[in-house]
Amino acid sequence: MREMTFKMERPGLVKEGDSVHVSEKKTALNYSYIIEPAVAMSGCFKVNERIEDRDGIVKEIKHTERGYYVIVEFAK
Repeated sequence: MREMTFKMERPGLVKEGDSVHVSEKKTALNYSYIIEPAVAMSGCFKVNERIEDRDGIVKEIKHTERGYYVIVEFAK
């Protein structure tokens, strides 16, 4: 199992237990991921940190003073 954290700007777009699909975005040096349809975005990852699976399950949603963070669990 692998977990990845995504930043979500508004509450209620996904909930714990939801199945989500992520798309991959490539820049010159890094990769980033977006929970579709534009729900939340990940940070940047190097080539050797890419995720293999594009579907995951929302494990947890955290609310801090900086916003909402979605933790998604992937099989690979």
